[in-house]
Amino acid sequence: MSSNINLTSPAVTVEWLHKNLNAENLVVLNGTIPKVVGDSSSVKQNQIVGARFFDIKKKFSDVSAEFPNTFPSPEQFQKEARALGINNDSAIVVYDDLGIYSSARVWWLFKAFGFTNVAVLSGGLPAWKKAGYPTENASEYQGNTGNFTAKLHPEFMNFFDDVKQASTNNTHKIIDARSENRFKGIEAEPRAGLRSGTIPNSINIPFTDLLDDGVLKPDDALKTIFNDVAQNDEPIIFSCGSGITACVLALGAEISGYKNISVYDGSWTEWGSLVPHDMENPTTWTKDELLAYILLFVAHSDLNETYKEKEYILSRVDKQVFTRVYEQFEKDNDYQSIQHIVEAVKTHDYYRNDLADLFADIKLMAFADGEMDEMENMVYTNLKKILK
Repeated sequence: MSSNINLTSPAVTVEWLHKNLNAENLVVLNGTIPKVVGDSSSVKQNQIVGARFFDIKKKFSDVSAEFPNTFPSPEQFQKEARALGINNDSAIVVYDDLGIYSSARVWWLFKAFGFTNVAVLSGGLPAWKKAGYPTENASEYQGNTGNFTAKLHPEFMNFFDDVKQASTNNTHKIIDARSENRFKGIEAEPRAGLRSGTIPNSINIPFTDLLDDGVLKPDDALKTIFNDVAQNDEPIIFSCGSGITACVLALGAEISGYKNISVYDGSWTEWGSLVPHDMENPTTWTKDELLAYILLFVAHSDLNETYKEKEYILSRVDKQVFTRVYEQFEKDNDYQSIQHIVEAVKTHDYYRNDLADLFADIKLMAFADGEMDEMENMVYTNLKKILK
């Protein structure tokens, strides 16, 4: 096939790409981040035939910025896109070496600069190789300069002040693409010195939930994932560690029919650096910290936290979480504890099912020592009234 093509979906299969590889306006971009695959030589040595390397880190990010992968200026993006021979009438398919990881960031950048004839290769290079399609040793693009024009669409990207306002006023659904353990603060962040935690009012969909072995799940499965947490017309901000895998969620959301979506460029790297973790401020607590605090509050209602109650709490949260929560709990009086709990529950936008799970945890903890005594039962009942 040699005629020009127009992409009608934000994702294409390796079979489709192989069939259309010779289309006149097709540009295949390799959006792999070398550090992620561990060996930068893999980017240089092996690629889909005719691919051009899209250097997210050095060419398509503001390298002078404090945080990684920072959104480039329109001038920078236009210059570097033209250097790759990209034209206004190009059809771009972007892939990466991990299936779908950084390729979605490339897709989203083009959309943010007004270009829509772009799609992600579902399954990426692994799926291409698995299908037995040809690869080649990579070399720098030496072709003609393109005429690509960048037209910024600012609504595609959110920045710190935007997200702070959205989080405080609960105007958007904020969805975090990090792993569940990172989101809960159980697993340390990969960036040295970056604290763990979550953006207040955010929820978690690990980007890997959208994939099967690097390939996007069927459209119906993607719709189910998003419909479980957000209305179709609800404004959504996607976040992650540094603005890369948030774009995978944006890709899945667009496939699922969501229109009012954006990406937090700085993501947790920026938020966690600019907003200090303050246990005296319950709006910064993670859900695990809130759970530990509530369980401690109930356990101490009879002025006697038993070993078994503590053991139960430690079975539900990490020891480090327990330690820092316990330190704060010891400082608070009963009135302060209630206020902290109410504020933290509001911050995390608990659903009815979440509250049911929370109260089930309280009961299991209270019965850990064999019985729920009168004071614990009274506190439990009062909490149910307050939080509902």
